[in-house]
Amino acid sequence: MYLNFAWRYFKAKKSANAINIIAWVTAGVIAFATACQILVLSVFNGFEDLVKSLYSSFYTDLKISPSEGKTFTLTASQINVIKQTPQVHALSLIAEEKALLQNADMQSTVYLKGVDSNYQEVSGVAAKIVQGKFNTGTMEDPGIVVGYGIQNAAGVNVDDRLPASIVTLILPKKGKVTVADPMKSLSEGNAKATGVFLIQQDFDNKYAITNIHFVKQQMGFAVDEYSACEIKLNNDANVLTVQENLKKILGTPYQIQTKYEQNSSLYNTMRMEKWFIYAVLTLILLIAAFNMISALTMLVL
Repeated sequence: MYLNFAWRYFKAKKSANAINIIAWVTAGVIAFATACQILVLSVFNGFEDLVKSLYSSFYTDLKISPSEGKTFTLTASQINVIKQTPQVHALSLIAEEKALLQNADMQSTVYLKGVDSNYQEVSGVAAKIVQGKFNTGTMEDPGIVVGYGIQNAAGVNVDDRLPASIVTLILPKKGKVTVADPMKSLSEGNAKATGVFLIQQDFDNKYAITNIHFVKQQMGFAVDEYSACEIKLNNDANVLTVQENLKKILGTPYQIQTKYEQNSSLYNTMRMEKWFIYAVLTLILLIAAFNMISALTMLVL
């Protein structure tokens, strides 16, 4: 009965034919706008999940960095306290600085990231190796893993059929800047190319990973001096709870960020775009619904 009653408003005599056409068109617009809203939001959610999975391969669950400056001191006792914090699975100490990578006559500016032996437990970079293997070597014999974009820019070779490239890394020495002889402010060391990773263009064209002790030696870091500490949490861990606990333990000199806070601009932009499109499609639905109400009102009258 209800369907028959409703159907009367879409099929009437010739005198109300124009109003019926308006009702049909409006119903079609509502259906089309609803389908578009579902489709667009589904695409955006899928794209957001894809980007998060790519960035999660490089960004860890939590990252401890200095609130001021480029480096901070983290003692052995503090490291043990972090390890014993509930829900912390593993941590890796980082020494990072912008450097110049030279391979024969080719060169590229990179962000050189020195990592320790625990890095593979906290990061997914090792799983994204497309050539060679993930091997950062030792302080005396460092290995370097470069992004795919850096490999192309500097002509780095890791193919077993040819000798691996021995690249030269030029780094600034910490706190040693002399105007008279600027070259004394720089250190130079060699590393053997061992692998190439392919994650996402932002990382592939920017980062190279090597041994932390090699980087600290070249830059003149103190024993307990680092650029960052990256942390992997248990799968069932509450990130915000662990973040607050570490803030209470370490205090104000340290900045503790989640993986989303480490790249907040990207995630905020994606979220803003999704809600903006949702608002536009909702506005279209409201206008179509208003037209439907107007058409039905005229038909009833």
